[in-house]
Amino acid sequence: MNDQSEPGSREAGTPSERQLAGSGRRWKVMRRRGLGAAVGLVIPVVGLGVAACGSSSSTQAATTATATTPAAAASGAGGFAGGGAGGGSNARSTNAAGGSVGTVSAVSSTSFTLSPPKGGTVTVKETSSTVYEQGTQKATKTAVTKGAEVLVVGKVNSTTITASQVIVSPSINLKTASANVIGFQEGTQGSSKSVGQIPKDYTQGSGTLVSGTDATKATEAALAVYAGGVVDRVVQLSNGDYEVHHIGVNWPHHIFVNKDFKVIGAND
Repeated sequence: MNDQSEPGSREAGTPSERQLAGSGRRWKVMRRRGLGAAVGLVIPVVGLGVAACGSSSSTQAATTATATTPAAAASGAGGFAGGGAGGGSNARSTNAAGGSVGTVSAVSSTSFTLSPPKGGTVTVKETSSTVYEQGTQKATKTAVTKGAEVLVVGKVNSTTITASQVIVSPSINLKTASANVIGFQEGTQGSSKSVGQIPKDYTQGSGTLVSGTDATKATEAALAVYAGGVVDRVVQLSNGDYEVHHIGVNWPHHIFVNKDFKVIGAND
């Protein structure tokens, strides 16, 4: 019903016309209340979708890694987006250990921009405690120049990495490693395939969030084989292996690394 009157206005017309106008206002109020109830029902459903991949069984994971919905990931900064056959498999974490590898596209005094081989943009923030290497030698931030290939590890917030370590000219063959990855294309479905060895008891969302040396080694191992997006968290599974979560690509989203930090498998 199209009601042009406003609450509190003095209305002209017959009593029946005024009664109809009042009914219109009451209908609008009821519609607003109905929408509020609908929103209240939808929000928990979204949360359940994220839990399929974005949650962890550990208390530490729940407090240090916050996942967003795949829809939010699809519109996030840096041109990265969701995709893939696994439900919630591109939910993003914040403040978890991870990293990325690619080519430097821009440099400033406190940060630089990294372009992974499968597209997108990663912002790398540098701090006074960031450690630099060139190959296997110690270096300074001046080694980070436009066009250089770099591996970055640190704390990940979607497509922003606060770098703890930057390795210029890492021992990663980007062409070979990126050939193993299906890049993201909007409207294109990711693969549901599994390759290699998937830990027998693995389920999405299982494991304990890790940081420090173990997370760094697992991240570096995963990116050396599957270069394309951003590792935004690493969890240790009950058998001691690691699941490395990979976003910004259509496949793989889960990369499995054993206790010796060798890649053993991957899936969606």
